Amino acid sequence: MIRDRGRIKWTAMMLPEHVKMLRDWADEDQYEQKKELDEQEVERLNEVLAEAMEFNSNVVITHYRRQKYELTMGTIHFWDEMNKRLHIADRFHEIHRIDLSSVVDVRLADD
Repeated sequence: MIRDRGRIKWTAMMLPEHVKMLRDWADEDQYEQKKELDEQEVERLNEVLAEAMEFNSNVVITHYRRQKYELTMGTIHFWDEMNKRLHIADRFHEIHRIDLSSVVDVRLADD
């Protein structure tokens, strides 16, 4: 039975640049592809956003950022029509700016 040190043995002989490249390559495997929305989904998102803005409801927004999907919860503080961005105020009153083109899903939060 051969007992060796596995990866520890090989990393000592690698350059730091190569180790960084291998870590970056492993991170790329976890990237997610952005899905495209059809017209019906966009219409549903618009209806939910309009309802949330009208009644000042809490929403859960799923958006695509840095090759991953993120969730943002809060109320819609402002809609910037010029830059096509939503300004969301979370429960700590911190403002998050989300591009409308990156929004994948919007749901009313269950309070």
